[in-house]
Amino acid sequence: MNQLNVWLVGGYVRDRLIGRPARERDWVVLGASPEEMLARGFTQVGASFPVFLHPHTNEEYALARSERKSGSGHKAFITSTENVSLEDDLRRRDLTINALAQKQDGEISDPHGGLRDLAGRWLRHISPAFAEDPLRVLRVARFTAQLAPWGFHIAPQTLELMGRIVRSGELATLPPERIWRETEKALACERPSEFFYSLRACGALKALFGEIDALFGVPQPAEHHPEVDSGIHTMMVVDAAARAQLSPAERFAALAHDLGKGITPERELPKHHMHEKRGAALVDALCQRLRVPANAHKLARICCVEHLLCHRAHELKTSTICDLITRLDGWRNPTKVASFTKVCQADARGRLGFEHCDYPQADYLAKCHQAALGVQSAEVIAGIQDNAAKPKAIRRARIEAMEKVKKQMKL
Repeated sequence: MNQLNVWLVGGYVRDRLIGRPARERDWVVLGASPEEMLARGFTQVGASFPVFLHPHTNEEYALARSERKSGSGHKAFITSTENVSLEDDLRRRDLTINALAQKQDGEISDPHGGLRDLAGRWLRHISPAFAEDPLRVLRVARFTAQLAPWGFHIAPQTLELMGRIVRSGELATLPPERIWRETEKALACERPSEFFYSLRACGALKALFGEIDALFGVPQPAEHHPEVDSGIHTMMVVDAAARAQLSPAERFAALAHDLGKGITPERELPKHHMHEKRGAALVDALCQRLRVPANAHKLARICCVEHLLCHRAHELKTSTICDLITRLDGWRNPTKVASFTKVCQADARGRLGFEHCDYPQADYLAKCHQAALGVQSAEVIAGIQDNAAKPKAIRRARIEAMEKVKKQMKL
């Protein structure tokens, strides 16, 4: 049996060439049939087009294929694997830097100028066919977040084409799950703000994330927010969350924490009284529209509603802190308090000149929480016959434990 004609393709090749850590390898196979792949021990996993798992490495091997648009939406394509060349397979990809292929001996195939754009640090579409898939607007925006630390920017012609896709209304055909999946991947990047800035530059932020787009241009008091603009602050917060290596759910909460500022009445500006309460409905609307997972939705909502209390932790009564932890579900799930304080710390550091400021509120809340968790509920309610009185007794004991922390810290 002849040796397969295989090439490494896509992100692995790109990342190796720019010195970025390369992870999963993807292979394209030329001139083979599904029957031949199965005969070699590969396992087929692709439903709409042939993708196979290697019998030993479990890596993905896809037969070279071409695509032709057959309708609206990002799935409306007819694929073919008959007599497809490597150049044809690479042409269907989104960006030139993702259309590079490499043989196992190191030979590079670059039919679409990917090496040129790697050198120039450009994210550039391969052909006008780019506009046939609206998901590419989100993918390119995600690549800006992913590759910004390596100096990449969207080529002007590509940004204009992304705007044309937005104006066509094709973004409305994207399933919410795909939008969330790209957003979650972008949030996991080193500089997630670039994802949202890129979407805003082509008009997609208003189309898909109207609640976030509404923050830009909304002023805040300069004494607390030297960056002034609420949208810029939000981008700084989500980047602060990334620097602190928060989880994607925590980063999403950082993104959504100030949505209420987008609907502050103009007469109240630059102040934002009650923005934390106003924002709750906006968080719910965004999460429901994108079908955000329940854990991320709940964290985003509680951070939106309660973050000002965290900032004022040293001024709060211990009874208020106890009730806050209850609302956070911190007695049953202590990690929720830690996630909340991490998001609040990112909020504090997402301000111009405050990127590395201390945030002792997090330590104080953690110590109060830990002390209250040490209360043995069974001992507290022993001998209490009235069931209605038991929760009150436990709450009182927790508050007393927190009072000791407060005295030790001389607050």
